[in-house]
Amino acid sequence: MESTITVNSSREQMIAEFHRVRQFTESLCLPLQQDDYQIQSIVQTSPPKWHIAHVSWFFEAFVLDHFKTNYKPFHPQFDYIFNSYYYTHGMMHPRPKRGLLSRPTVGEVYQYRAHVNQQMRQLMESVVEEEWEALAFRIILGLNHEEQHQELLLMDVKHNFWSNPLKPSYRDDLKSMPAGTRETRWVEQPGGVHSIGHSLEGGFAYDNETPQHKVLLSDYRIADRLVTNGEYRAFMDDGGYREPALWLSDGWALLQREGWQHPLYWEQRDGEWMQYTLGGLERLNSHEPVCHLSHYEADAYARWAGKRLPLESELEIVLAQQPVNGNFADADHLHPLPAGETGQWYGDLWTWTASPYAAYPGFKPLAGSMGEYNAKFMSNQMVLKGGCCATPAGHTRASYRNFFYPDERWAFTGLRLAEDV
Repeated sequence: MESTITVNSSREQMIAEFHRVRQFTESLCLPLQQDDYQIQSIVQTSPPKWHIAHVSWFFEAFVLDHFKTNYKPFHPQFDYIFNSYYYTHGMMHPRPKRGLLSRPTVGEVYQYRAHVNQQMRQLMESVVEEEWEALAFRIILGLNHEEQHQELLLMDVKHNFWSNPLKPSYRDDLKSMPAGTRETRWVEQPGGVHSIGHSLEGGFAYDNETPQHKVLLSDYRIADRLVTNGEYRAFMDDGGYREPALWLSDGWALLQREGWQHPLYWEQRDGEWMQYTLGGLERLNSHEPVCHLSHYEADAYARWAGKRLPLESELEIVLAQQPVNGNFADADHLHPLPAGETGQWYGDLWTWTASPYAAYPGFKPLAGSMGEYNAKFMSNQMVLKGGCCATPAGHTRASYRNFFYPDERWAFTGLRLAEDV
């Protein structure tokens, strides 16, 4: 399902949704100890402390400062420390050095969040009716931004903890659901002219999902579930990481440089494959979807299997026919599960596609600094779809376009197969 909050929602509904999203962020931090808030294991990740401050900065910089008369920032230097990449707004602390910021303290960051919450509530209660629709849109954008960082927070904590030789667990009480592997079912889709993208009618969408437009496709079919650990092990055992014919050139060069022989978070102990999860180090479950793959690994597996990765448009058309149900963060597994009988379309893992992340025909970014949110990243990245086990329920949809560089694999990423008919 998509969020029911729109620019036409009442002030009471908007206030309730604001506090629900903000509270969920803080609930994700409850298992953390104070020392955990500081860690940044690689340049792609950010410390938990930075995440929870940055999403507050977004509301301060782009909502309170714009809509609240004579608003005074909580701290004059937080605008520099917690800006991420909005250069049209101002300069920022270098991303690779976020983990070096011992100050502000965790306590001060939570004071900052409380200040922003209070100021936002006052603004939502008092803004004049003529400004409500513009304010509501900016708040909804900020809430969706925070939900993205809820997902990133979990991904980053996982990498931070995995980098520790102790391999600590984020939580010891995550829900499990043992199940076996079932056969893949193939969904056939006729070719022809199809519409993809978001029409902006009836709900929120990012600018990169627009405009809705036509695409021409040939007949194809697509797997109704993700590739499993057991299936991926067959690729490994068959020498998949040693066969250059299976790999894109950049991917093969990456393998030689980094020495990759298996997905991220896998390791062998006493001859048995183990996998690091947010619940700690566990025996590899062959029935679960293989996760934390780069685009290069997903593409090589598909080629080895005699299939291919789906195009973004192919996957979106099938996703639009499915209910937006699945293993999302609220299910409290925080790990991909084996496919159920009704298919595996949303949640579990972001699915790599064969499509580069680029602008749709007629695309126009949002005005001002908000135009930097998505548009400037439309180069050298690949589209992923479907959401994952760390995605908040209600956040994703068929037209949603996530994007990562093809070598990145710390995110909850996996693959499904497709082929021409």
